[in-house]
Amino acid sequence: VQLQASGGGLVQAGGSLSLSCAASERTFGRFFMAWFRQAPGQEREFVASFNWSGGSTLYADSVKGRFAISRDSAKNTLVLQMNSLKPEDTAVYSCAAGRSVIQSTRASASAYTYWGQGTQVTVSS
Repeated sequence: VQLQASGGGLVQAGGSLSLSCAASERTFGRFFMAWFRQAPGQEREFVASFNWSGGSTLYADSVKGRFAISRDSAKNTLVLQMNSLKPEDTAVYSCAAGRSVIQSTRASASAYTYWGQGTQVTVSS
């Protein structure tokens, strides 16, 4: 499974960006997918997850109410809509997928097997 992330860029605080993660295979019926981010000098952190089969979502407290994770099944793509962006959202965002992820581990990077390359998101103040 190959994942291709896109959509990053430079935006002013308060603005919006949409990230996409395209998958190479249509085998996501039992997958969890997620977005993680890593800012310079910081640990990678969970952003949001999506259960491809059930549609359930989970968000980090820091993005709840501002970000929305969803799928475009026709395009086999995971989407992260980011609104009301803040400078502290600046990071490299990576998408991930895994067959063995369960509800209790969906916010843990170690639970995911497949990773896309990161896309840079920079929010200026």
